[in-house]
Amino acid sequence: METSLHQQLKEQYLTPQSHTEQQLGRYRIDVITGTTLIEIQCSSLAAIRDKVKDLTPDYTLRVVKPLVHRKRVISKKWSRVTGNRMSKTVGSWIDLFDELIHFVTAFPRRNLVLEALLVDIEEVRRPSRKRHREYRVEDRSLLQVVDRIELEAPADLYRLIPADIPDEFTTLTLAERLDCPRWLAQKIAYCLRETSAATAVGKQGNSIRYRRCETAASEAA
Repeated sequence: METSLHQQLKEQYLTPQSHTEQQLGRYRIDVITGTTLIEIQCSSLAAIRDKVKDLTPDYTLRVVKPLVHRKRVISKKWSRVTGNRMSKTVGSWIDLFDELIHFVTAFPRRNLVLEALLVDIEEVRRPSRKRHREYRVEDRSLLQVVDRIELEAPADLYRLIPADIPDEFTTLTLAERLDCPRWLAQKIAYCLRETSAATAVGKQGNSIRYRRCETAASEAA
């Protein structure tokens, strides 16, 4: 079922010349504006890998991926609101690497623009009918778009990293500079390597040492 968030984001990309929910071969497209296809992907990027690979040889494709920055949680039971709070979790650009790790076979790619959005949302929850779940999400809606980044080339991935990463680094370097868990730093390094934004050049102790690829280093400078 389409969420309010999906619908609201789709509306932001509409122009008077746009067509929505159009069938193109075996795929349904959210928005077609001129020669550009626009897909709003609130769920996993992995779910549209094949779609991206099939469409980009012939069309310009913009994939819009929202990342939750702040979340207001509204708890309901029947018609009564039982809770209204702001989640303590604050998202950031590096959360995109959790998605990219399953998308590196599709990005980067000619004719593909991956537009990441940092968004504040409202999430409506109701008690779950299943014993092992405390709640179910009824809907998500957009409060505001906080920021956006367009990614087209390998070097663009360094724009997601809010720190001055040296040209040579290890996952420990990333974890320390970004103040993030080592497992997340390993995901980041994997994405950089698999998209040719970085290459493995040796070892430093038990850690793999990576180097920014020349094009990525020069474009990020």
